[in-house]
Amino acid sequence: MRRTVLILGGARSGKSSFALREASLVPGQRAFVATAEALDDEMKTRINNHRKERGPEWKTFEEPVEVPSLIRNIGPAHGVVLIDCLTLWVSNIMMRGLPLDRYEEGLVDALSDPGGAPLIYIVSNEVGLGLVPESPMGREYRDNLGRLNARVASAATDVYFLAAGIPMKIKEMR
Repeated sequence: MRRTVLILGGARSGKSSFALREASLVPGQRAFVATAEALDDEMKTRINNHRKERGPEWKTFEEPVEVPSLIRNIGPAHGVVLIDCLTLWVSNIMMRGLPLDRYEEGLVDALSDPGGAPLIYIVSNEVGLGLVPESPMGREYRDNLGRLNARVASAATDVYFLAAGIPMKIKEMR
């Protein structure tokens, strides 16, 4: 049975480090799906630092939008797939004016595909705990990511919430 683990938390809460630590314990081929784009020097530095942190035992796939089809294609060859992160993925889709609902459906379908990787870790920010965004687009983004997080959490076998680097398991299916 496939396990899907959603890891939520605020910015800099330790989500990515926790996901990488846990996924690194899985034997076999490891795939890292990076949704970030190096659009400026600061982001280039962040991406390079994350690559070094992962090390050579991870095969990295950089995909800002077509995550559902990518995980369907690479999943069967890997024991674990780590997607980091839905937060940027939703932003990438919205900024391109693409139909988020279609991509959301595609992701949920891909996560339930029994032919994929036996273990998938997904990282996402919990954006509903802060202030209400000032702009209409900010509120739309928060609402879209919140809905997606809820759908993925519903489909996931395990869900963690991280605060101050401390993981708290909030859902577990056996």
